Amino acid sequence: MNLFMAGMIGLIGGITSGLFGVGGGVVMVPAMLLLMGSQITDIKQAIGTSLAVIVPTALVGSWKHHGQGNVIWPAVGAIIPMALAGGYLGAWLTTKIHADDLKRAFGGFLVFVGCKLLFFK
Repeated sequence: MNLFMAGMIGLIGGITSGLFGVGGGVVMVPAMLLLMGSQITDIKQAIGTSLAVIVPTALVGSWKHHGQGNVIWPAVGAIIPMALAGGYLGAWLTTKIHADDLKRAFGGFLVFVGCKLLFFK
């Protein structure tokens, strides 16, 4: 395994996580698919690996944002239960969706969100 490449993906994913609130799915999944193709063989592995990495990344980023007064804790408490349920449901759905279809859906999602952020308020 190319540990240097994996480390660089982690660094960029961590920076974008703390800076934009994204990193796992939006940065690490595509980066692993493009740059670690011999170790990460399909999108499902990239997603699973990204989710395992994002937990400590999110904790560190949340802690730093909390110190800056950027965390709205009542919203956190309201979001967590459904986010947990959604995370479980999403992981279960990967067992029902073929990897190629999941990859296309993910790409479409990234294009949609990117266009929304670039061209609309």
